[in-house]
Amino acid sequence: MGHDIRGLHHVGHVVHDMGQALERYRRMGFALPGPAYPVVGEPPEPVGVGNTHAYLTGGFLELVTVAGAGRVPGDARLIPLRAPAERLPALKEAVRGTAANLEACLRRFEGVHILMFDALGIDGAAARLTAGGVGHGGVQAAQRPVETADGVRMEPVRWLEIDGSEPGLVPEGRVGLAENASAHEAADHPNGAVELVECVLCVADDELDEAERRYERYVGRTASRDGLVRTFALGGDGAHITLVGASRLDALLPGEGAVALPGFAAYAVAVRDVAATGRFLGEAGMTVGETAAGEIFVPAREALGTAIVFRQR
Repeated sequence: MGHDIRGLHHVGHVVHDMGQALERYRRMGFALPGPAYPVVGEPPEPVGVGNTHAYLTGGFLELVTVAGAGRVPGDARLIPLRAPAERLPALKEAVRGTAANLEACLRRFEGVHILMFDALGIDGAAARLTAGGVGHGGVQAAQRPVETADGVRMEPVRWLEIDGSEPGLVPEGRVGLAENASAHEAADHPNGAVELVECVLCVADDELDEAERRYERYVGRTASRDGLVRTFALGGDGAHITLVGASRLDALLPGEGAVALPGFAAYAVAVRDVAATGRFLGEAGMTVGETAAGEIFVPAREALGTAIVFRQR
């Protein structure tokens, strides 16, 4: 039987101050356009959340903040919320609900709180989740702006969010599935980043087995086990999600400790030339650590709450 999860669609890094986050990510060598903020009224007032994306092959990194938190960067794009009059109140309520979820995440810690898996045939994946007893909000559809060489185009996307502690929230944040109707263009990142290949979820040691059972249902695959490390391979491109018991995190990422459990402690991007990436980060004044596997990473304290691993492609 085929698998409906084929990799990682994106991770979402929730930040207090978008301007600070853009400066930090750009200094680490990620190419990011100005963030988009939905606005209402005259003069336009940002509402809901503002976000921007660092596009990679088949996936992306998202920076997202609650509108009104921190300053609106000078290169921000203000996008008026438009809908038929009868639908506008419901749209505003949905935007406020998303912002409230992210505010709850930020109260826990600044860092990655969103993980979306890349789904091939999201309707079938939704049916599989339902049959497996996984609650979710159903398949939603929208369009999002994507920067291309020819300007901004609107790209259709369909997604669902898994329910847990609350609708659209599991203990570690927002987890779900997404399906793009068309492929976006990967940006040329100065640090050489090309793909999103791993996300690391840290949980309390005594909750690891339950977390493994949850993610087995989410992705429809079984994990390989190495003590307090459980790894779900997601497809032929090598993408995977790793679950690690809190007492083992420092062994994987020396010096790292989880701020809150459960929580996404790190993610990894593949790069064209890891030695060149290391030189770039050093010249940018970033602290660079070394993982147990000999890979390089920017610690969470410098990467705004979640460590970023750079892996040779």
